[in-house]
This record gives sequence, C-alpha cells and structure tokens, in this order.
Amino acid sequence: MGKLYPRLEPEHEQFIHRQHLFFVGSAPADGHVNLSPKGYDAFRVLSPTSVAYLDLTGSGNETSAHLKDNGRITLMFIAFEGPPMVLRLYGTGRTVLPDMPEWETLIPHFEPLPGARQMIVADLHAVKTSCGYSVPFFEYAGERDTLKRWANQKGDAIGAYHLEKNAVSMDGIVTPLGASLGHREE
Repeated sequence: MGKLYPRLEPEHEQFIHRQHLFFVGSAPADGHVNLSPKGYDAFRVLSPTSVAYLDLTGSGNETSAHLKDNGRITLMFIAFEGPPMVLRLYGTGRTVLPDMPEWETLIPHFEPLPGARQMIVADLHAVKTSCGYSVPFFEYAGERDTLKRWANQKGDAIGAYHLEKNAVSMDGIVTPLGASLGHREE
C-alpha cells in the first residue's frame, strides 16, 4: 500500500520515465483548485529532490499564478500499463521564464518543443506512493500533434496570445509571464 518518502528513489525515477502523462495540481490561497494533464516528453528529474517540466502554451496559466501566490504544487503519475501504482510528488514550485538566467541552465535538459512558454521547477519535500488498484488499463497510442502544429502556425504571434490568455489567472492573479509581458496588477 502507500508509503511516504523524503525524496525520489531510483525506482520512482524509473517509473516516471515510463509514463506518457502526468498531472499537475495547484491552488491559490483563495480561489479555484487547478488540475492540469501534461503530455509530451517534457518532464525531467533534476535530482532526488528537484524536478522540472517544460510548460507549453495553453488556454490558461493557472499553475504559474498559483506558484506565485503560494508555491504549493503536487505532481502525479499513474500506471495505466503494468503493475498498478500512483506516485505523487509534493513540493514548492516556481516559474522560470526564457529571459531568466536559470532558463539557460535548465533548457539543455529538454528537447525543443513548439510553444514552450516557461518551465515549472519544483523542490520536493515529500514523495508518496499509493496502490492504484482501481486505475484502469489504457494503451498508449501516441502523442497528439495538435498543440505543436498550432504553436508553429502562431509563430511570432504567440506572444500576443500569451498576453491575452496567459497573463492573468481565472482568479485575477497576474502570472510571472504576464508580468514579464507588461501586464500590471490591478
């Protein structure tokens, strides 16, 4: 059954590498809880207590806003194939933008992906496994290319999209990306 760890163990890292999908959970101190599914080969284990993912352009930017508000983040991986398991990573996260010095240190860990707007980095304080006995089997059929095609078609106009759709959360929190694009707190 479930077990709590202070850091990622090698078997956790191996499990993460086998997954094609992960989920990110966050919430502001006052406002909506957000749960986002993430695909592509965009997640990296940096150390037993540090992880990052390349965050692609989406219709919102809730996680980044929530991290600015309080830093809390949970990442979840689920076995849809093979032995059942759920792996949750609990930590404090931050947004790293392309114009920050840390970006240059982290970006070599990732393959280029169209529409990359920021990275989310989390320092972990707990890792928890649970059984996943009720999770159904699903077969991986491949990645969708819709987001990649959309981002390539947007080209340089993606900055305007970021300002329109990714600058402020649904709860009115200006995201780090929004602040970097000149959006001001109201």
